[in-house]
Amino acid sequence: MFSGIIESMARVVAIEHEQDNIHFTLTCSFVGELSIDQSIAHNGVCLTVVRLKDDTYTVTAMRETLERSNLGLLKVGDEVNVERSMQMNGRLDGHIVQGHVDQTATCIAVEDQQGSHQYTFKYESTREMVKHGYFTVDKGSVTVNGVSLTVCRPTADTFEVCIIPYTYDNTNFHAIKPGSVVNIEFDIIGKYLARMNELTNEK
Repeated sequence: MFSGIIESMARVVAIEHEQDNIHFTLTCSFVGELSIDQSIAHNGVCLTVVRLKDDTYTVTAMRETLERSNLGLLKVGDEVNVERSMQMNGRLDGHIVQGHVDQTATCIAVEDQQGSHQYTFKYESTREMVKHGYFTVDKGSVTVNGVSLTVCRPTADTFEVCIIPYTYDNTNFHAIKPGSVVNIEFDIIGKYLARMNELTNEK
């Protein structure tokens, strides 16, 4: 479980393909505090630490993860938003994030608002996906590349978010431009409500 508050940016230092899996080796500011089997969200994707060596750690992404996320697009040198799992005695500063990315979205616009940046993202939307809670609502929560954000002006297949300077500088949002592919996780509460509504209508 995560909160969507990014701790650091990790840098990809090596990528190794093994059958349908990809092993990513990264370095970040808290490598020295990590342990094997620890969960870390990478651009919002929960992955398990499988190896530690010097000042790097390695995680493995399987086919299902690669098909639903942007991790397969990573290159050596890329920056990845990282967050360790929540401590149960801590504050929930963002929102409840599972680290289970639902799908990707594409940035279609970035607007400089003289101090903040406004991003517009477009994602695939079908009636079936909406029935499963894959949609956004105005002032609701959405996770973009692991960052907990508030939705603005949603449509059937787009939404906007506003990024303050601190988030812009300290996450990989500064590298997102029109055409960039990002990971999105829809609000888990919305998914449960959508599923409950679906079951109710089936009776």
